[in-house]
Amino acid sequence: MTAETNKGPVLGMRHVQALLIFLNITTIFIGRLNVGVSVVAMTNAATTNPDFPEYDWTEAEKSYIFSSFFWGYILTQFLGGYLCKRFGVKGVMFWGVFVSGVCSALTPLFIGFGGWKAYCGIRVIMGLAQGMVFPCIHHHLAKWSPPAERNRLGALSHTGMDCGNVSAMFLSGMIAKSAIGWPGISYVSAGLAFAWCAFWFVFGADNAVESRYISKEELHYIESSLKHSEGYHKTVIPVPWMAIWTSAPFLALTLTRCCATWGLSTLQAQIPTYMNGVLDLDMKSNAFFSALPFLAMWIMSYVYLITADVLLAGNRLSLTALRKTFNSLAFWIPCATLIGIGFLDQEQKNLAIALMTISVGINSGATIGSSLNTIDLSPNHASILMGILNTAATVVPIVTPLVVGVIVHEDNNRAEWQIVFIIAAVLFFVGNSVFLYFGTAVSQPWDAEDYLTVKVPELAISPAIHEAGKGIDGPSEKSLI
Repeated sequence: MTAETNKGPVLGMRHVQALLIFLNITTIFIGRLNVGVSVVAMTNAATTNPDFPEYDWTEAEKSYIFSSFFWGYILTQFLGGYLCKRFGVKGVMFWGVFVSGVCSALTPLFIGFGGWKAYCGIRVIMGLAQGMVFPCIHHHLAKWSPPAERNRLGALSHTGMDCGNVSAMFLSGMIAKSAIGWPGISYVSAGLAFAWCAFWFVFGADNAVESRYISKEELHYIESSLKHSEGYHKTVIPVPWMAIWTSAPFLALTLTRCCATWGLSTLQAQIPTYMNGVLDLDMKSNAFFSALPFLAMWIMSYVYLITADVLLAGNRLSLTALRKTFNSLAFWIPCATLIGIGFLDQEQKNLAIALMTISVGINSGATIGSSLNTIDLSPNHASILMGILNTAATVVPIVTPLVVGVIVHEDNNRAEWQIVFIIAAVLFFVGNSVFLYFGTAVSQPWDAEDYLTVKVPELAISPAIHEAGKGIDGPSEKSLI
């Protein structure tokens, strides 16, 4: 039976892997983003639970806390891309999430004896751990997703970002007001991370061939549709570094994602502060309305996903045209709404919240628009591309809180926030313009398995050498667990 007629089961292990990735992203985003609500709770205990310590941190100190995660995150992107190619995704992702969970569990203790500096330190370590995860995710999707389902499975798994955003904003606010107070935010985040590790240990697999639970029909469907050479899963394909660094589509994608990260990271980290200062919302209302834009983002991600499936199934748009269309909606509509938000204050708080919700909700189209483009350009090197891209994009969340700290001296100063939102709008416009001109969803020539091995045969690592190398140079995939 050919790959064209054998579609495998309607639901199978490839969907389990997508679900695990969804839960993974949700979990790490909760641990990463709950800082926005946590800092508000720790510096304004009267609006949450006054039974827990309150800290008098300056705006500059808060900006260091917001950005500190990314000081570590930026350092392990390349490492994560390399390790998952060398040893497999399962072990690398397991330890990345596990260490992140440990950091969450220790956060209240560190703050108790070291204040904001210790808070920064534990978040740096969390960033180091989580930095290895996203390159693994794109590598995993490339190994498990048949080309015809790659957009769907990738988009479904990435909705975990939206779920994580909603959970970090809304649940964190509710927890902060509960009996366990702001320390409970960290403890719940840690518990979710450890629970995910348990499920991943049982059901995760580096590829379809190594899965213990996959059916023969689904295995044949996945492996035949990927059309790779014999021994592919046992061979480390050499990386065409020069071709990657000189690829116009990839460089354009990198710039586009940096611009997207600026806009989204500004909203993720600063919405609670903006709503508390300019719109004068208390913590309970703040938690709900801070989460509302990301709830809209989560809902809209499925609207985009269904629309994309319809357009691709009917051959109404090519994948390249689809990505550029969705990315244009996701970038350019928020340009207008962000500028509008800057002119509103607490007297127009309902309109401000509506525009904020529209901005973030519409922006969810960027997942299909450009986030998954690394897998289009090079399935074989998706982890490396993601490592490079995320390294560049991670500079942005380090800088944005610091820029906000320089611009915003008083939380309730609307004119200062106006500048913050205009900068984000301009970058959204520029980023998408570059993607429209240079972007593509066509696999690049340097993705070929033999792109370098034909020219320089000694660069190829044979299955036998690779297996021997595992015993000498490092642990096997399973031993990493």
